[in-house]
Amino acid sequence: MTCLKPQRTLLSIVIGAVVLATPALASAGEGGTSHITPGAMATLIDNPPTGPGTFAKAMYLHYSGRASAQIPTAVGLAGNLDARSSTFALIGGHTFGEKVLGASYTVVAALPYTSLEISGYVAAPNGATARRANTVSGFGDITLIPAMLAWKAPESPWQFNVVLPIYAPTGSYELGRLGNTGLNYWTVDPTVGVVYSDTKRGLNALLHAGLAFNSENPDTKYRSGNLLHFDGAVQQILPVGGGLMTLGVEAFHFTQVSCDSGAGTTLGCFKGRTSGLGPAIGYVRPLGGTESVAFELKWLTETGTEKRLKGDYLWLKAVYKF
Repeated sequence: MTCLKPQRTLLSIVIGAVVLATPALASAGEGGTSHITPGAMATLIDNPPTGPGTFAKAMYLHYSGRASAQIPTAVGLAGNLDARSSTFALIGGHTFGEKVLGASYTVVAALPYTSLEISGYVAAPNGATARRANTVSGFGDITLIPAMLAWKAPESPWQFNVVLPIYAPTGSYELGRLGNTGLNYWTVDPTVGVVYSDTKRGLNALLHAGLAFNSENPDTKYRSGNLLHFDGAVQQILPVGGGLMTLGVEAFHFTQVSCDSGAGTTLGCFKGRTSGLGPAIGYVRPLGGTESVAFELKWLTETGTEKRLKGDYLWLKAVYKF
């Protein structure tokens, strides 16, 4: 199969990746949560753009998971957690025509809104436990990406990316509440990636790796450890109905590489990890000129976890580029 022209069209409209703050676990740490979420940056719809333009992106993420181990939270230690969350995020970005260090340069901002239901057994100061349940909705932490760089030669199958997401503690957070939609600390997550695109066969492979650094939560005096994370995907692109369909599989591995610390630490080092995989399907439709729309649906299930919730991620993404 030869799909050189539509493949180049696809690669010219894919957009910058944005990761969200959600109540779903991505590692151990305070609240068992992380700003880094599996599936946020793995497939072509998340790949940093290489041509000038502006894009708007809407993303929906549903997560459900359970954990029997004790987790440090804003209300103290909690065990037998059962959590379900739905997050909707609006993202905007712009790629400039001028190169920076020889790379296409993009800036991005994202604002998530989350509805969370969580329950578990919370430890009291006297050692007894009591069941607590909490339902909360509110804005999550804003994501800013002041630097997203993509290097790609016109005829090369390779693209190299550098991304610098910054998560600001702007979301809803209350000390003493079992679940929160904001994390109340900063995260900086320098990320690098490589993409290979075989335009003749329509085969694409992507791999991104990042190391997230967290600041201390000033309310609990708890600092979550640094998180090393990998997201990758292999996708086949097929011409369908005047557009392009993408069929693929995605995998991820997150591991905490430093211990939790601070005066509020009660469980020692408390390093966690998670791995998982799942299918992804997408569709891209050119609208004429530089305009296009793209959609993606994927399901990721966690297959190996430690000191965290274990569950499933359901993603729906839509992008309009103009």
